[in-house]
Amino acid sequence: MHQAGYDPKLQSVLRNASMKDKTVIITTLNDAWAEPGSIFDLFLESFHLGNQTKMFLNHLVVITWDQKAHARCLALHKHCYQVETKGDNFTGEAFFMTADYLHMMWRRIEFLGTVLDMGYNFVFTDTDIMWLRDPFKLFYKDADFQIACDFFNGNTYDLNNSPNGGFNYVKSNKRTISFYKYWFNSRNAYPKLHDQDVLNKIKKNSFISNMKLKIRFLSTSYFGGFCQHAKDFNKVSTMHANCCVGLDNKVNDLKILLEDWKKYVALPENEKNQSHPSWSVSCRTSFGRAKQRKQKNKGWLRRRALAVTV
Repeated sequence: MHQAGYDPKLQSVLRNASMKDKTVIITTLNDAWAEPGSIFDLFLESFHLGNQTKMFLNHLVVITWDQKAHARCLALHKHCYQVETKGDNFTGEAFFMTADYLHMMWRRIEFLGTVLDMGYNFVFTDTDIMWLRDPFKLFYKDADFQIACDFFNGNTYDLNNSPNGGFNYVKSNKRTISFYKYWFNSRNAYPKLHDQDVLNKIKKNSFISNMKLKIRFLSTSYFGGFCQHAKDFNKVSTMHANCCVGLDNKVNDLKILLEDWKKYVALPENEKNQSHPSWSVSCRTSFGRAKQRKQKNKGWLRRRALAVTV
């Protein structure tokens, strides 16, 4: 039976991928990240290399932004759904904070709100997140909305944490449906900000506290990334290529990360607890370089503008 107003194809994909409790895992994909040997391949590989993570591929729905990404998804995976983007072009690498990037991020929030509206809980995961252990064992049972952090301050309730929209677990209920609508509509108040920055702007609003939305922030000790590593290989659940600019840089360091993980997995059990391996990734330096370039360019533009006006 079809719910009124929802695409029957989407209903079918969600139903086929759903866990018994109506939970799905969702990621989004465009052509640039779907190329052979790129991010999507590494993402899928992580489920095979992770500790008891392969089964989650049965519940993973890949939302594709363009025809090429959709064809590539269908060649590798069974649950793919192409979003209608009405003339938008999301095929190339969407550079951070460009108009294409912002539009794609907000289209994603809108889509996830629809999934909640349809009665499905979801774990949203960026494709540049490697799944190394079962995250469900680490989620808080009483939370409506729980989200990973770029930087975690040690207090899971503290709204001053720096959330990262690339990984969250959301239960479908009246509070979360209302919250996602409010988040999406808040883009109009902050037209130059992306979803994550807008979340930081609205997370302390009385509208959210009044709706009694239960928010929890996930520790980087388990849900780590390149901004703040999950240092203990015996605890890590996911690792995100955040604080890393450029597709080539991400691909390079995610390959290194999976090699680090393979070496750890190959250790005898007694050595796993005694050894203290560390991640060999260095992409965070690209984040600093990109910031420096941006500041240099701003300075050059200012000097040029002064030269023109003088």
